[in-house]
Amino acid sequence: MSASRLARFKATLDQRQPDLRVLLDQVHKPHNLSAILRTCDATGVFQAHAVLPDAAFEIHRHCSAGAGQWVHMQTHADIETAIVALQAEGLAVYAAHLSPTAVDFRTVDYTAPCAILMGAERWGVSERAAALADGHITVPMSGLVESLNVSVAAAVILFEAQRQRQVAGFYDQPRLTPEVYQRTLFEWLHPRIAEHCRTRGEPYPALDEAGDPIRSPSA
Repeated sequence: MSASRLARFKATLDQRQPDLRVLLDQVHKPHNLSAILRTCDATGVFQAHAVLPDAAFEIHRHCSAGAGQWVHMQTHADIETAIVALQAEGLAVYAAHLSPTAVDFRTVDYTAPCAILMGAERWGVSERAAALADGHITVPMSGLVESLNVSVAAAVILFEAQRQRQVAGFYDQPRLTPEVYQRTLFEWLHPRIAEHCRTRGEPYPALDEAGDPIRSPSA
């Protein structure tokens, strides 16, 4: 295992934010989906959520630069289930949605556990999702167009969340639980072995200081 590769993975995991999420409602165009995942990776988002027509999604490798493999994606059957599940974890869900109650996205406190809900570019956030969300946020526009592309809007909001969390020191020390940290590190370092273990229902081997799997005495 390359020492630099191991160090880079650890440095990245040290900054992952388990309580900053993104929820995508019917954002199924590959270039939008992959661009948002790339921004998630860049801003330290550990997990994204998606509601898609067939519970499947395609990662456009060129747009995401492989980010799909570094950001955990959980799919949901419908938007109500997704929002309720996130709220049950203690996350406030903020919908990027223009409404009479919407506030400037920069006024929200993103240091508190939260998820940013983005709707499909053409239709936006659904009425049901808007009703279930804890609040609505907007990106102020000074030109003639009324809104940004969904992936651009997600990037603007997530980088503001990153800025607030950096000021608060959230990126200065690991925030993932040790169990999640080690499991994710193993999956990043050894994806084929991880897949083999999952298929056979076996636990991942421990890693040595160099990041290599420790063989059991009986192996």
